[in-house]
Amino acid sequence: MPTTSLRTRLRRVLTAALAATATLTLAVPAFAASAPQQPAAPKARISWSACTDAEFAGMQCGTLQVPVDYAHPRAERLTLALVRRPADDHAHRQGALLLNDGAGGSSIEQLRLAMRIGFPSFAGAMSRNFDLVAVDPRGVGHSTPIRCSTPLKPVGITHVPHDQAQFDALVAHNRAFAEDCLRENGPLVAQTDLTSTARDFEAVRTGLGEKQLNWYGIHYSTLLGRTYADLYPGRLRTMVLDTALDDTTSPAERIRREAATAEDAFNRFTAWCAASTDCALHGKDAAAEYDALVARADRAPIPVNGGGRPLTGEDIRTATQDHLTLSGVTWPAFAQALVKAQAGDASGLAYEPDDTLDPVQVQVPACLDNARPVTTLDQLTRLHGELATISPHLGGAVRSWTALTGCLGWPLPARPVTAGAPVHGAPPALIVQSTHQALAPHSNGAAMARQLPGSVVLSREGDDYSTFLLSACVREATNRYLTTRALPAPGTTCTD
Repeated sequence: MPTTSLRTRLRRVLTAALAATATLTLAVPAFAASAPQQPAAPKARISWSACTDAEFAGMQCGTLQVPVDYAHPRAERLTLALVRRPADDHAHRQGALLLNDGAGGSSIEQLRLAMRIGFPSFAGAMSRNFDLVAVDPRGVGHSTPIRCSTPLKPVGITHVPHDQAQFDALVAHNRAFAEDCLRENGPLVAQTDLTSTARDFEAVRTGLGEKQLNWYGIHYSTLLGRTYADLYPGRLRTMVLDTALDDTTSPAERIRREAATAEDAFNRFTAWCAASTDCALHGKDAAAEYDALVARADRAPIPVNGGGRPLTGEDIRTATQDHLTLSGVTWPAFAQALVKAQAGDASGLAYEPDDTLDPVQVQVPACLDNARPVTTLDQLTRLHGELATISPHLGGAVRSWTALTGCLGWPLPARPVTAGAPVHGAPPALIVQSTHQALAPHSNGAAMARQLPGSVVLSREGDDYSTFLLSACVREATNRYLTTRALPAPGTTCTD
């Protein structure tokens, strides 16, 4: 879980960014593709009640029952959890804006974080004109969650196997993990793919009684929004997509591109350390210090004070990408965590900076949504060799590598959507893409725009995702689009 100091730093950064633009607007971070027709699911109603959580005072909490398997809509069902904040100006209400993360991220907990920094007071048209509806996707958070007893990656298992025995151990563990998840959760584990999740949002739309929805998605939810638009033409009024992903290339190529962009983010982090006294490694060669720490941890794992297994160099590399996503928040904390690990306590690297994510709930859908191009040690070794060249510091230890290696041996087949063709019936989208981002290359924005005719990529100069929290320019463009559907001119770049 994030430390108190990291949460405090986040609030200070956001408060400083917003103080100068108090009259501007902010979007909440949420944090594709035809499928065969399915039998019609019985229509369900959302059961609403006043939220009892003090941080959601004045809001409505709801639950909605949907089929686990849309091919068998009258069989087993699961519960979706929702929180709705009604539009401030009901007379000028323009509909419902869905906030969603997907792939292991709780939108409800993201909304909670936004409320803690006073979101309604500076959201402008977003909270004034729209009901904000946070939905936890199937398998995630407050909805029917996927919980597994077997550790995701126990001691002795490596995602970078060097011999056949290590490879076989990884495959056997992944299979055992999946079988445990199936025992604990039943058929839900096999039904957390993009298509099934998108169908849930159509049930949400009908439950809300809305003719059209407005979509706000980050990262994985950019793919989810595109999938929904493809399955249900005309059902979206607007789409705001932040930090778009690109699933139109091969899985191996996606890993290569993600590894390159994460390595670039790391190099920008070390350049910041050289220039800024805010970096705990200032005055030192931050890249060399990092490499030495990784090598040391591979020789002898570094303890985690307060509990938890010691971290290997592989663990540190795997943790790095998610510590590079917000330059004003995670970069200083990452530098401090590295210095702390050098002193013998790796606890600063042992948690996920975004505590609205559950690693198990991230991994399970990844094994359904991604094709598996690797089946042998030789194939994996060749791919990792390429990544080590592309990404010499991180060694290619990015999310998509973890997804690929964590799915080796899974007993369930992958069911990726077919992506790349234009999605007819989708609204022109506002796609916001940072020029430098550890999670996704800037080029992903253009790849998404090609699939959604008429869309515009709004670039933001910098290293951050969820840029609505940090950029007045992005906030203005977002609220203008949501209220008027007017997009910025192609090629527009925000520099604040």
